[in-house]
Amino acid sequence: MTAAVLGAGSWGTTFAKVLGDAGQDVALWARRPQVAEAVQRRRRNDDYLPGVTLPDEVRATSDLRDALAGADLVFLSVPSQTLRGLLADVDGLLVPDAAVVSLMKGVEEGTGLRMSEVIRQGLGVPAERVAVVSGPNLALEIAREQPTAAVVASESLDCAMRVAAAAANRYFGTFVNTDVIGTEFGGVLKNLIALAVGIVVGVGYGDNTKASILTRGLAEMSDFAAAFGAQPETLAGLAGLGDLIATSESPRSRNNRAGRLLGQGYTKDDVLRTMDQVAEGLASLDPVLALAAARGVEMPICTQVQQVVAGVLDPRELAPHAAQDPAPVGE
Repeated sequence: MTAAVLGAGSWGTTFAKVLGDAGQDVALWARRPQVAEAVQRRRRNDDYLPGVTLPDEVRATSDLRDALAGADLVFLSVPSQTLRGLLADVDGLLVPDAAVVSLMKGVEEGTGLRMSEVIRQGLGVPAERVAVVSGPNLALEIAREQPTAAVVASESLDCAMRVAAAAANRYFGTFVNTDVIGTEFGGVLKNLIALAVGIVVGVGYGDNTKASILTRGLAEMSDFAAAFGAQPETLAGLAGLGDLIATSESPRSRNNRAGRLLGQGYTKDDVLRTMDQVAEGLASLDPVLALAAARGVEMPICTQVQQVVAGVLDPRELAPHAAQDPAPVGE
């Protein structure tokens, strides 16, 4: 099987390695020619994955038409707010019946669309040819072949199984479901809770505060996703709880790092200047809370994060019980 991965950042490069180690021929597309040339020549992408050598099955190119030529599976790994622009360039270059797979975890600003919805709209492909991958997937750990697992979701179970089989290898396990909504929103919402956890860590609070935010944050994630038709079990699995734990606890998490900087008193602009990669949670906050308001879903933790980012709430005031009535016994 031939695959193309569009986006040569840490996750795109890692997923190209995952596919290559699963025996697929992979074209890794980099927007910058110098990145593609370096990867092709040295078999490494040291800007993002220092010390990691890519398998021979992976080749790199900055020519989009070349990358997509003959690709049965097309994986997209670019910042969520740049996806629509890339799709305009991809449109017309796909082979017939190619599956298009989102590796991204964001919501489009202005439209509130999930990445799979943007793909369907931007390329005009049917839902049964679109899949998403999500789970506790910190790129550098996977690139170093530390075992993990992910969920592949598509409205077509056949499509999900096709993608899952192509990516499964000795260190990367795959599971499938048809709950695209829950799988995508799990990946989006955990970034917002990871920001909250990072903020309280940056302030200097301890494990009790973190555990409370994680627990109540998962409840917010579940309530939000259910309001849009997600299955509850999805948020309790790899794409929800699993991803939440990994992203909230790891210092390698961009959203955790962004939150810690906010908790230490840095402004949003300071954080954006400091970060060398996009923290998707910062871009997703406003569209997610707009969607929540439209469905009448209360998200007090995410709302407080928004207020911290806006500079109207002191990070020390962020708390899992703020603006909530007493919870029922057992909560």
